[in-house]
Amino acid sequence: MLDDKNINLPPYYPEIDAASRKIAFSMPSDLQTGALLRTLVASKPNGRFLDIGTGTGLSLAWIAEGATDGSVILSIDIHSGYQQIARDIFSKDKRITLICTDAAVWLSDYAEDKFDLIFADAWPGKYEVLEETLQLIKPGGFYLIDDLLPQPNWPEGHGDNVDRLVKLMSGKKDFVQTTFNWSTGLMLFTKIA
Repeated sequence: MLDDKNINLPPYYPEIDAASRKIAFSMPSDLQTGALLRTLVASKPNGRFLDIGTGTGLSLAWIAEGATDGSVILSIDIHSGYQQIARDIFSKDKRITLICTDAAVWLSDYAEDKFDLIFADAWPGKYEVLEETLQLIKPGGFYLIDDLLPQPNWPEGHGDNVDRLVKLMSGKKDFVQTTFNWSTGLMLFTKIA
């Protein structure tokens, strides 16, 4: 029988989870999303990965475990207090660069190499500067968004934002997509070459 609850956790995940609970961090990605991220990253050896919304580093732990030694991982968050947990945990991992800045500005200004996978787990890259973000994905690269099913921490009226995003992304002709009515509600896109 299939079981998506018995998931092997990546190194550092329990430590990051405990530190997140200690500061009452209320926006973690769930285990199913993490396991999918790890699998997608593993499909791109020596890839370039962008994590928008570091938070405390929970999703970063999954990305790091799936990535090979020659990979490049960038993770952005505007909240230095949350990101400090990830900074402490991953300080010796040379593949990872943590960027503490406004992701909307960073995404708008970024003009370097494109990415094999972008995980948009924050407002920027998903609801803001979306087109700029999608331009940063290599052909054959992945774009993953989560939290598309109602969540307890959604502000009032956020469901309308989600509906607009789903409609917009469903109409993209330069991506193929799969929708998951699973986990927190995911959409996975692959850029057409």
